[in-house]
Amino acid sequence: MKRTFYSNGKLLITGEYLVLDGAKAFALPTKFGQNLIIENGSNQEIQWKSYNIDEKIWFEDTISFNEIINNVKAEIETVKTTLTTILHEAYLLNPAFIDNANGYKAITQLTFPKNWGLGTSSTLLNNIAQWTQIDAFTLLKNSFGGSGYDIACAQNDSPIIYRLENNSPIVESINFNPDFSQNIYFVYLNKKQSSKQAISAYYNNKNNHLSKNILDNNKITDAVIKAKTLKEFAQSLQNHEIHISDILELQTIKEKAFPDFNGVVKSLGAWGGDFVMVISKDDPGYYFVSKGYDTILTYDEMILRE
Repeated sequence: MKRTFYSNGKLLITGEYLVLDGAKAFALPTKFGQNLIIENGSNQEIQWKSYNIDEKIWFEDTISFNEIINNVKAEIETVKTTLTTILHEAYLLNPAFIDNANGYKAITQLTFPKNWGLGTSSTLLNNIAQWTQIDAFTLLKNSFGGSGYDIACAQNDSPIIYRLENNSPIVESINFNPDFSQNIYFVYLNKKQSSKQAISAYYNNKNNHLSKNILDNNKITDAVIKAKTLKEFAQSLQNHEIHISDILELQTIKEKAFPDFNGVVKSLGAWGGDFVMVISKDDPGYYFVSKGYDTILTYDEMILRE
């Protein structure tokens, strides 16, 4: 019997870093995501294959049930050890998927290039949680850690407001269909950022004004969502960039890479990598291609709408 699970990718528009401390974050599920296909197998093992969007295998290995049950800590972190850890934590939450099985064949299929940073890990984790019938947020907490906004995007087909309250996720689906969506673009910076490194930098730079920073973030997030015009939207996003720039003591991406661009460039997620959101009255394609960035998606190409 073949079972297929699917999860959406994600983009974090506001609340980066501060979401870890309870701030409101605005996030958009993407039209891109990842499938997990499970079939029965044998030999008390999982034969695992992971395919990129070009249908080339980027990971292939066999994981024995014993490795999943015992999860002996490895000295070097690899794709296999990371996957084994996720499966081990899933096993601790619901042993039945291992205890009552002979084996599995598992296939993952990304519908976006793996290096885009739209949630290779979060979509996998949410798919594994669906398969093993456990709570994905608990699985995240017990394996990778993180705020969980990406899990919320994996599970929702419309824009969301996400926050943590007493370390529990609060997810609110919202209507976000701005008249100016044709002026919103996403540009890939060809530079993978490590979320772990970025989060570490945030904690190192986090100052004593956390409560005020969260309050300010929440006001800006509300302004972004409620913006009626392109000008209001662009101004609110610019305010957000300046706010996070001050907290991290880092230049904004526009100051650093695109100071002559006539429009707003907003970092998304881990600062300095993956995608940026671009707000522009005119098609910004020529500008970014001339700078060497040729992966440019419109709002409608990237974002899932119900």
